[in-house]
Amino acid sequence: MRVWLLVLAVVFMGCATYQDDLTRAQRAFEQNQHEHALAILRQLEPDTSRLSVAEQAQYAYVRGMTDYRIGYKVDARHWLSLARSMEAQTPGLLPQDWKARTSDALAEMNEGVYGGGLDSLSNAKKRPVEEKKKSEDEP
Repeated sequence: MRVWLLVLAVVFMGCATYQDDLTRAQRAFEQNQHEHALAILRQLEPDTSRLSVAEQAQYAYVRGMTDYRIGYKVDARHWLSLARSMEAQTPGLLPQDWKARTSDALAEMNEGVYGGGLDSLSNAKKRPVEEKKKSEDEP
């Protein structure tokens, strides 16, 4: 019996650790420590299945907005789309202001994709040769 109690305690503490990591990541994001938040989120990513559905939606939102603020728009679009999809399946998972920010960021990124292709999401700067060729091609 004691062994089972010990096992249950360890499992419960493990779950609390994932929740704590998510809380720490959100706090870092809110304090504009985006690189720190992203490091925590990337470490937590393999274990997101151990989070509740609401916490998974929270993870997707915080991860997406962190990537968005850093400039990793391909990743941001992925995670924010997941957050929006989860909210659509289970309304109320995301607070109203998060839903609005998700919609605004996705609208901006989707406009770029539909108008200029996936390259619009790239955070890489164009090389001078590409800029020169582009200006030569324009009338």
